[in-house]
Amino acid sequence: MPRRDSFGRSGTAATEEDARAPAQLRLLPAEAGARLQGFNAALLASHSATATLEQWRRGAAAGGPIRARRMAGPDKAPTREQRERLEVGREEIVLYRRVELLCGGAILSEAENWYVPSRLSPGIRAMLETSDMPFGRAIIALHPVRKTFAVEIYWRPAEDTQPAISAIPWRVLQHRALVHGPDGRPFSEVNEFYTREILAFGADGLPQDKSTA
Repeated sequence: MPRRDSFGRSGTAATEEDARAPAQLRLLPAEAGARLQGFNAALLASHSATATLEQWRRGAAAGGPIRARRMAGPDKAPTREQRERLEVGREEIVLYRRVELLCGGAILSEAENWYVPSRLSPGIRAMLETSDMPFGRAIIALHPVRKTFAVEIYWRPAEDTQPAISAIPWRVLQHRALVHGPDGRPFSEVNEFYTREILAFGADGLPQDKSTA
């Protein structure tokens, strides 16, 4: 039986995705590594992944705003540990949303989101269930507080060679975080994988402080 990754893709599908290569990705190792570290630092310093991606893509010649595209696959029930982190009981409804975040045709991240609908307004719930609006933009009015609890960096460039695109994995970074509302209670847990597409763009305009945009 073919091995599947955490998003349910078969090995063949994952290999096909790994063959993608942004045309702008022609970097020396130091520059590629610096961009990845810069993006990671910016995301850690931000309360909104959507806002960070929009700032990261600022200055690109084309692409338009960040948008979400739902990914097919079965829902994932929250684990006991996730329910504990979200501070909900066994009977509380927790919904699952899985999307790709894109700018133009570039897939910048793949994100899983477990959220507590009872802690969101009907309008926000409707946007999350029926539209392609990114989560960060849907909840902007809540002035959310994002608290990252796990980070994994999947690629570090060699010091003596220019990185071949085929040597850079499709996923270069993973963040897991809780998102809290104004009352201090968490209403979402996110699991985000950032793709090598982010290396094709620099850090122009990145915020230096916490952002709720």
